[in-house]
Amino acid sequence: MTSLAAPATPQSTLRGAILLVCAALAFTLEIVLVRLTSPAVSQIDIVVFRAGAQLLFATTWLLATRGPAGFRTSRPGLHVVRGLLSLFCWALYYASFVRLEIALATVLTFTTSLFVVALAGPVMGETVGRARVAATLIGFVGVVIASGLGTVGFEPAVLLGLAASLGGAGIVLMNRRLSASEPTPTIMAYIGIVTVAGSLPVAALDWSVPVGRDLLLLVLIGGVGTLGMWLTIEAYRVGEVSALAPIPYVRLVFATLAGFLVFGEAPASVFWIGAGLIVASALLLHARRPRATTKTEPRS
Repeated sequence: MTSLAAPATPQSTLRGAILLVCAALAFTLEIVLVRLTSPAVSQIDIVVFRAGAQLLFATTWLLATRGPAGFRTSRPGLHVVRGLLSLFCWALYYASFVRLEIALATVLTFTTSLFVVALAGPVMGETVGRARVAATLIGFVGVVIASGLGTVGFEPAVLLGLAASLGGAGIVLMNRRLSASEPTPTIMAYIGIVTVAGSLPVAALDWSVPVGRDLLLLVLIGGVGTLGMWLTIEAYRVGEVSALAPIPYVRLVFATLAGFLVFGEAPASVFWIGAGLIVASALLLHARRPRATTKTEPRS
């Protein structure tokens, strides 16, 4: 999604960096809460509460900024596809974090930028230079190393995380098309509508009303996940995108600490080699990206 903005100052970029660090903390807390829910809570229940929180947030934002007229759109079909992609990504995203170590599942989310480059040519007709192709290949080598692909220690749930990132790349590319004619609040509101409408019928097939601790955790998951989304959007609104590029990777530090302190997880040394390649390739892809006069808001 794009929006015109005045040039960022050092002070506003610092504010953006602080907001991104807070967003990384929020997303890490969200996943810790997901892992703390009891086995009785299905992942579709988690998606329902996350979608409900987004719908509440987005419709409030839209009505406050544009009023009921903000729901008007000339591209309803694209909104439906965009919302279904979010639903697909959330389901796989949560499933990967339930089954994998938090650090590994987190580093897999960074591969979205690799898939964006891989899809930019065939889907968007963009020209991708050799340097970006090389950086993308390095990133995927990092995935192989970090996940232990080809070894007896490989966890098939890695494929869930990669599928979520692939869907996330589709979201990024679709955002480029929608943002050409649709304001951000409208896009976000329709994401909330479609994800709630898509997740509720599935949850109703085997619905068990969460109570007590699980209900509290689900409400917190929805709220914290939505807070992380808002903090990220606000960070890129006020800060310089290129200067903020490395900040989201602090999430890997928070995830590793949370995995160790809360769940006793300690990634193997080979994981850090692969994670380093993934992060380095993502940063290189950002550095090689054509500069624009607009700011890019993150996917959600």
